[in-house]
Amino acid sequence: MDDRFLAYKILLKIERDKAYSNITVDSVLKNNEAVSAPFVCQIVYGVIERKITLDYILSQFLTQPLKKLNPQVLTILRMGAYQIKFMDKVPDSAAVNESVKLVKKVKCAYASGLINSVLRKVCSNGIEYPDTDNKIFDFSIKYSCPEILVKHYIDDYGLVDAENILKDSLGTSPIFLRVNTLKCSAVQLIYELSSEGIQAELCSDLDNAVKLTDGGAVFKSKAYKDGLFHVQDKASQICISELAPKPGDTVFDMCASPGGKSFTIAEIMENRGRVYSFDLYEHRVKLISDGAKRLGIDIINAYTGNSAEFNDKLPLADKILCDVPCSGLGVIRRKPEIRYKDFDFIDNLCELQYNILSCSAKYLKNTGTIVYSTCSLSKKENEEVCDRFLNNNPDFIKINEYVTLMPHKNGTDGFFIAKFQKR
Repeated sequence: MDDRFLAYKILLKIERDKAYSNITVDSVLKNNEAVSAPFVCQIVYGVIERKITLDYILSQFLTQPLKKLNPQVLTILRMGAYQIKFMDKVPDSAAVNESVKLVKKVKCAYASGLINSVLRKVCSNGIEYPDTDNKIFDFSIKYSCPEILVKHYIDDYGLVDAENILKDSLGTSPIFLRVNTLKCSAVQLIYELSSEGIQAELCSDLDNAVKLTDGGAVFKSKAYKDGLFHVQDKASQICISELAPKPGDTVFDMCASPGGKSFTIAEIMENRGRVYSFDLYEHRVKLISDGAKRLGIDIINAYTGNSAEFNDKLPLADKILCDVPCSGLGVIRRKPEIRYKDFDFIDNLCELQYNILSCSAKYLKNTGTIVYSTCSLSKKENEEVCDRFLNNNPDFIKINEYVTLMPHKNGTDGFFIAKFQKR
């Protein structure tokens, strides 16, 4: 099966089934090892990410609305336009010719003339982004983001930060590793990765963090199998620094799967004390247990449990992390389909977030610390939930100001951190 046909099949499945891109890509590539995985991934994630922009470009050379096109034909048009406009290493002629071949291969040969004509026009014309008095519309087309989400960012953070957030929602994300300090140092990890052809560098602004500069297959590396690191963005590592666990503490991680923050907590605690990690589902709890075993951590106790319901059988904790389920508006560049969600669900999500924070606080010892975090850039999910918690829980005080991390300011995923102490 050739690369473009495989990318086409993945895109069609995601479009038709509303499937998650990362799960679909991983599943399909696992059974098709002969293809060029980086090329397939670039097309799939690129087309999803740039869909609004691509449709704007294509609509200028079509005589009928896009919604009237056969989904198979539209998918191939988007793939072709993406290769022409956003993949410099693909010659325009190859993008056009391979798209014509592909539409014939999927038994839509009747559209081969349309594909050829439209894509040749795409080749011959530059991208002219709209520049109007309506910045919401302009940003929507330029940064391939629905207008409702563009408005959300502008309302919450203003025009300048909103545009920078949108810019950084496009393109690949940097990959950071958290060094397993129970087994090695950052310098040692970089050396071990280098010996396997994987290049990395120290993070000057964060201890025990390493940034990949030439990724390679890190999950297949000996360093990974030996438990020398786990993958974790800088934002999550900063979050655990705010929690500041110490050796001998009892720490709760309320929404822990797949376990990255629990692992960092245990490593900072020098594998001394107790970490209780919770998730709703047994198969996700197993991910935490398996990860801890690979890293050589034995103080993590992983359990199934609903973090919004109090369990009087649990002990009290010195530190609690509530990294709650959220909309994911801070990690769109990692999960591009998030931008196309219907955001009406956020109100219900905020209620769940508040309930988890309120319930979790009941486990905290006097003078203990609880950290609330999300990977969202939504004040409704962040500041408003935390302000409501403080208003309804006078025995808690805010420690420092709320922290909002942004890609263009901090070089991290979009992330929110709030820290409270029980009086």
